[in-house]
Amino acid sequence: MTSSKDDEAIAAQRLSEASDAIVAGVARELPAWAQRSVTRIADAWGRLGDDERAALNRAAADAGAAATERITAELRALFAIDAGAQRATPLEIVRTAYREPTAALAALGIPPVERDAFDERAWPDDTYGLVPHTLGDLGDPDLAPLHLAWGMAKSALLRARSHG
Repeated sequence: MTSSKDDEAIAAQRLSEASDAIVAGVARELPAWAQRSVTRIADAWGRLGDDERAALNRAAADAGAAATERITAELRALFAIDAGAQRATPLEIVRTAYREPTAALAALGIPPVERDAFDERAWPDDTYGLVPHTLGDLGDPDLAPLHLAWGMAKSALLRARSHG
């Protein structure tokens, strides 16, 4: 039988591992996700000339780099906070990754897309419908369960603390 201190240490280790894996996965996948997102919208619009396309490709790469830097920094900041004081989830932070690709698309005058009513209410600034709904939407389906693992580890840690 394990003690509550052992349970707490095990849960803290699992939380740390899940957190590290999320940061690594987001850092690996987000740049390409941003470029794919921008390209998908631009291709659907279909009105860019060669010069505009080249500019958009550069802007998409810059957007991916900027989003990755911002999101990974925000994730690291979240994970540095004690689990009991965290007021956001990794997915909430990752869902803001639409900002930089949206700015790249808007700068070229590409019009917003039609979105469903829920998405319009939930993410009013996501005018191109880019918000990732799961971590796996970034391109690696193995990222999606990491969010669940993180949440379970955080819950186990908080539960162990309350019983200690």
